[in-house]
Amino acid sequence: MTQAEQKELKKTPRWTSGMNQIAGEFSTLTDGLDYAAHGDTGLNFYAPRGALEHVLPYRDLREKARSTGRKLLRAGLRGGERVAIVAETGPDFVITFFACQYAGLIPCPVPYAMNMGGHDAYVLRIEGMLNAADASAVIGPDLSKEAISEAAARTNTRMVLTHTSLQELDEDGELAPFNSDDVAYIQYSSGSTSAPKGVLISQKAATTNTRMILQHGLKVTTDDRAFSWLPLYHDMGLVGFLLSPMMAQTTVDYLATPAFARRPALWLKLMSDNRSTVCYAPSFGYDLASRRVSAAASDLDLSSWRIAGIGGDMVRPDVLHNFIERLGVAGFKSTAFNPSYGMAESTLAVTFAPLEDEIIIDVIDRAQMKETGKAHAASEIDKRNAPEKVRSFVACGLSMPDHEIVVRDDAGTILADREIGHVLIKGPSLMTGYYLNDNATNEIMGDDGFMDTGDMGYMLNGQIVLTGRAKDLILHNGRNIWPQDLEWAAEQLSDLKDGDVAAFGIEDEVGEEHVTVLVQCRFADPARREHVRHEVSMLVHRAAGVECNIVLVPTRSLPFTSSGKLSRAGAKEKFLSGEIAPLEMDTPHLVAVG
Repeated sequence: MTQAEQKELKKTPRWTSGMNQIAGEFSTLTDGLDYAAHGDTGLNFYAPRGALEHVLPYRDLREKARSTGRKLLRAGLRGGERVAIVAETGPDFVITFFACQYAGLIPCPVPYAMNMGGHDAYVLRIEGMLNAADASAVIGPDLSKEAISEAAARTNTRMVLTHTSLQELDEDGELAPFNSDDVAYIQYSSGSTSAPKGVLISQKAATTNTRMILQHGLKVTTDDRAFSWLPLYHDMGLVGFLLSPMMAQTTVDYLATPAFARRPALWLKLMSDNRSTVCYAPSFGYDLASRRVSAAASDLDLSSWRIAGIGGDMVRPDVLHNFIERLGVAGFKSTAFNPSYGMAESTLAVTFAPLEDEIIIDVIDRAQMKETGKAHAASEIDKRNAPEKVRSFVACGLSMPDHEIVVRDDAGTILADREIGHVLIKGPSLMTGYYLNDNATNEIMGDDGFMDTGDMGYMLNGQIVLTGRAKDLILHNGRNIWPQDLEWAAEQLSDLKDGDVAAFGIEDEVGEEHVTVLVQCRFADPARREHVRHEVSMLVHRAAGVECNIVLVPTRSLPFTSSGKLSRAGAKEKFLSGEIAPLEMDTPHLVAVG
């Protein structure tokens, strides 16, 4: 492609004149790409320092995917077999993913080696995914060949290919694309290393969810241009910013996740340069970028950014306020924020907040929440003068058409507004099940078609408000304690940042849970360490009033899931096994703060 053509793709994020297909009205993913190939839009991939590195129009994507599909058949793969693909952010992954769609192979995106805890941990994770998918082949970049070959050797995977070796093959065989009743892909977004669960998504679920995202959630137009730094092995990156834009023939600009992590402000600069209109990120992304952009914010123009989606983890009101405050000078509008709720088990999206509305922050009485299990609104006096007595939650929107979301108690009774319980969902976007894991599927799927999400929350005027994960809830002296309360409180300390704290409960020999708070500490000086420990104990005291073990641990010792979320279960496991050791080898202080 010529330099002039590259520039044209950058400038022209719109459908070809005269085409009036309604966004997302397709029955399979290949139908969507076949249509998008008639336009002038596609995918732009940016290098770590912001230069345009690769341009992949949808018409070229279709041609290369069909060619690569025939090469996969030439390699000896047959329809219905599972193909694991290392999901680096670049044309190779995208082409291979759609090649599988055209060849009738089931793609299984797997992580690249980022924040995986080193070579051995990465190999173990890939091995678990290959086993769970019963994958016939694994494909990745040349740099990953050693790791994926090592993982494949421990499994029944018979074929290891790099993108280079795949393209060297001849084309052979007749393509047999999936039809509307077939599977689309298997999603491994996070979970345990040894026994990951593969979310089996059908063509119907994928096309339904992308259509709801485009028509209901985002109300996409021909003037929209998307931007993403989210990993493509995660549902928000794959469905939200590859499959959905393709189904609407929308141009997407990509910055690889590691590049964002090194230069968070580059995200905002590229959005400013390209006049991007739609982008999603978890809370930590907005937090990191707003901290790094500093004085350069005044040089940006974010006035075109109409949907700043936020989801993927608990939405933090303080992060939203800080981002608005720092980026308002760049033309960012507070009404652009769009809290949403979703998960891989529902393809991606479950709820969206109404577009162009101010975010709804529900400030509740912390004590009454603990005592009654209800989210009673806090008094105006406490909101102003007693922040330690209140907690703020962000409403994450209404369910999409043809989908349902309810909150139930332990007995299965649907709860009224502001009553906290288990969040369940139902609709045509739900997964077929966990692949080759009926037990795990049956644990969360009800006979009435509702799926238990594992999240806790409450309804508020039709919108869902999430309070945390049920499995992370700490039961201490008859009280329910949300670990996020303790973590967010501790992270108010200027020496700490988002992701530096993990809170969880540990049972003693009589079955009583004690609260442990792990804190990553950057200081070698014992006095500075003791200061951090003391300040965290005071902040936790104000937040929850519990007795807890404050344990200082080395930086980068807390584990995260492949989607970038703090893994409390992983932190607990590593702490109990001794893999995460205190910075000081003496017994951690038991700080009585209740």
